[in-house]
Amino acid sequence: MVILIAAAAENNALGKNNELVWHLPDDFKRFKELTTSHHIIMGRKTFESFPKPLPNRTHIIVTRQKDYHPEGCLVANNIQEAIKMAPANEDVFVIGGGEIYNLTMPFADKIELTRVHDTFEADAFFPKIDNNWKLVASEFHPKDDKHRFDFTYETFFRIV
Repeated sequence: MVILIAAAAENNALGKNNELVWHLPDDFKRFKELTTSHHIIMGRKTFESFPKPLPNRTHIIVTRQKDYHPEGCLVANNIQEAIKMAPANEDVFVIGGGEIYNLTMPFADKIELTRVHDTFEADAFFPKIDNNWKLVASEFHPKDDKHRFDFTYETFFRIV
C-alpha cells in the first residue's frame, strides 16, 4: 500500500519555512513505529530538513535536480518512479512535504493523519481529504504537559 503519513492542523497546515510549527512527542513516536523498516518517500526539501537520514528506513527522495545523490538514499525524478522503487509487496510511506502529498494523493491507498486541533500560519499544506476517503479509526489525545495542543490520530482508507 501507498500510505500518506502526516500531521496537519485544522486548516491543513503542515509547516512553515521547512519546519513543523508544533512539537508533539507522542506523534513522533507513532511516526517512528509506523515507518521503521519501511521505504519512505519525501521531497528534497523535507529530506534536507532532517539533521541526518532517519534510522532503519530506506529513503526515496523525489527531486527534479539531476545531480542530487545523497549518500545511502534512492533518488527519483517523479512520484511514479519513487513508488516503483519500493518493493511491490510492502507498504511505502509518503512523509512530505506539501507538494509531494498533493502529487501522491491519486496513488495513495491509506492516510495516517495526526489532526492537530488548532490553526497555524504555514507555507505548506496537506491536501483536502475528499469523499474518496473513509475514516476508519480515530483516537483523540488531549493536550498535556508534553503536548501544547489537542490532537487526533485518524486513519483513512480510499473508497474503491
